[in-house]
Amino acid sequence: MFIIDAHLDMALNALEWNRDYRLSAHQIRQEETGMTDKIDRAKGTVSLPDLRRGNIGLVVATQIARFNQSNGNLPGAGWNSPEQAWAMTQAQRAWYETMVDAGEMSQIIDRASLESHLTLWFNETIPNEQKPVGYILSLEGADSLVNLSYLEKAYNYGLRALGPAHYSTGRYAPGTGLSGPLTAQGRELVKEMDRLGIILDATHLTDEGFTEALALYKGPVWASHHNCRSLVPHQRQLTDDQINQLTERGGVIGGCFDAWMMKPRFTQRVSNPTSFGISLETIIDHYDHICQLTGNSLHIAIGSDLDGTYGIEQSPSDLDTIADLQNLTGLLTKRGYSAEDIENIFHKNWLRFLRNAWT
Repeated sequence: MFIIDAHLDMALNALEWNRDYRLSAHQIRQEETGMTDKIDRAKGTVSLPDLRRGNIGLVVATQIARFNQSNGNLPGAGWNSPEQAWAMTQAQRAWYETMVDAGEMSQIIDRASLESHLTLWFNETIPNEQKPVGYILSLEGADSLVNLSYLEKAYNYGLRALGPAHYSTGRYAPGTGLSGPLTAQGRELVKEMDRLGIILDATHLTDEGFTEALALYKGPVWASHHNCRSLVPHQRQLTDDQINQLTERGGVIGGCFDAWMMKPRFTQRVSNPTSFGISLETIIDHYDHICQLTGNSLHIAIGSDLDGTYGIEQSPSDLDTIADLQNLTGLLTKRGYSAEDIENIFHKNWLRFLRNAWT
């Protein structure tokens, strides 16, 4: 079944991890054997061949570069000026565009390019190996926008979704681990996003920022990679009230496969997913919660965040590469999900959202 994954940090991995995503995940692991510069070396799960093997033909792919002088060792962070952060996002943009030139990827910017891409991927006479992986460009954290005029520059080269916050402090919004509202320029950013028609990604916002952003922004809102706070009590997760607010706006929530977000008391870089009993079944617990809360399967989907600065050491224990997302089919069926429900989760919910956003 065709899959859409609404959150992958592909360019970050290609540039800061120096991974050639044209190789398979296993080949990349082989190349990284013995490397110790990053905690997840030789443990990656994502590659372009593995996306095709898993029939994952469309992804939301990020740019990420933060202005954060006090956290220089964090991936995507540590740039000493917004101008430097902007330059890094442009390097990431160049990687995506080079993959387009190579026939490996295809940028999706509107309804017409979306429908054309779907026609290609649903054509079973063409092998997946010959199909480019479609990507919708998203900016995770707005720090790199030097000023508001840069948002329109980004829109003009294809930026279609934006999450104002990431971790810790931000120029436009505080993020995960903090509290407090949007900054003054963050409020103006959200209004400008509304004017341009850029999708608001509520992921990583504080509770106050979430409430404020949804009040200011009138357009389409999603949470690209988020799980449920009632199951994992941490500010990074969505409360039931926030889930209801998103679904009332027609929003969709992408379940995140980062182990610490799937089960409580998992310690990043320390705990083991196997010993914690974290598997693909665990994400279905979060899906179930949202379905019970909303009364249907219309607001849950996949936003895996695989290779989001972690690898198999912090992924579901029964996931070797991203192609294993297909194994959700049997697991969801056993949990009582219908074929229609599974189609909703795999691609139909994201497609409905995008078609409505790009009418």
